[in-house]
Amino acid sequence: MCGIAGQVSLRSDRAIDVAALQAMTRALAHRGPDGDGEYVSPGGVAGLGHRRLSIIDLVTGGQPIYNEDRSVAVVLNGEIYNFETLRARLERAGHRFATRSDTEAIAHLYEEDGLDCVRHLRGMFAFILWDERRGRLLAARDRVGKKPLYYAEHGGRLSLASEITALYRLRDLPRTLDPEAIDLYLTHSYIPSPLTILAGVRKLPPAHTLIVEGGAVRLERYWTPPTATVATTETEAAERLTRALEEAVRLRLIADVPLGCFLSGGVDSSIVVALMSRLSDKPVRTFSIGFDREPYSELPYARRVAELFKTEHEEFVVKPDAAGVLPDLAEHFGEPFGDSSALPVWYLSQLARSRVTVALNGDGGDELFAGYPWYATAARLAGIARR
Repeated sequence: MCGIAGQVSLRSDRAIDVAALQAMTRALAHRGPDGDGEYVSPGGVAGLGHRRLSIIDLVTGGQPIYNEDRSVAVVLNGEIYNFETLRARLERAGHRFATRSDTEAIAHLYEEDGLDCVRHLRGMFAFILWDERRGRLLAARDRVGKKPLYYAEHGGRLSLASEITALYRLRDLPRTLDPEAIDLYLTHSYIPSPLTILAGVRKLPPAHTLIVEGGAVRLERYWTPPTATVATTETEAAERLTRALEEAVRLRLIADVPLGCFLSGGVDSSIVVALMSRLSDKPVRTFSIGFDREPYSELPYARRVAELFKTEHEEFVVKPDAAGVLPDLAEHFGEPFGDSSALPVWYLSQLARSRVTVALNGDGGDELFAGYPWYATAARLAGIARR
């Protein structure tokens, strides 16, 4: 992951606070240990900051990245999976690329398609783009919100960042708690988008753009999940699902750095490992975490999957110290988050990072395929309500 930050003036008599932009960018250093970059518009109306974790184009992919005449600047957190296809189309249209980075495709695509550029992006992303000619800032978040982006209006400016903790560096940011957000946290164990723990800070919702022009801020939705159903057989559905999963894994294997997979031994991560093994010409690197209490350890299941697919498997056994890790977790989340899975993921990420730069996992499978018990409970309650 990378860290991005941005600031734009909402008043003609006020420039951005460059020191504040730099402070926000520094606060994101843990997201991007491989480099940093900064852009400030000629008139001081807008600025972008970036902390880089190098994954694609290790040599020339530093950000911000620009179009040919540097009138468009962009910073990206995430990855654009279809950037090679986009690049080929844009080059045929006359655009000249200076890097091999997926980020550069956004700058040229914006030149070509304007605000609609985001509709053509396939990937996990949050980006901030400044158009000097139009005096326009465009920020966007991917369709399902894999990559975060927070924003706040303060003192005649609007600031954006990958983490709410970066916005805490703003000296004039109001610190008023949001009672509705607290209520939602106590109900769901997290604070749903667009709210945050602070009344003056918001999350950009998934599948939305944020546009600033002439001092006005507006949000627009650019994608809605399809609701149409298709008549099919169980066999056909299974074949379509397999093709979709295989393509999804293939796209995520595009990287110029070592990658692996978190393996719990459950259905979701095991499927990802199976597909990675099918698509890779060398053994997949897998990582599992176990605890010193046997009832809580999934290592035996992970070990069986690793043996089946002949992965380069590494296991870590830890004695969890929730009290010791809690300050770090609280600092990085920046607002209340009540999912206990944060603890093992924290340990596993720390340990795997010494081996690989990118790790796939099976997150999201239960949400997509109703794997949690409460989905069945909700269906039963909905049926009762209809009677």
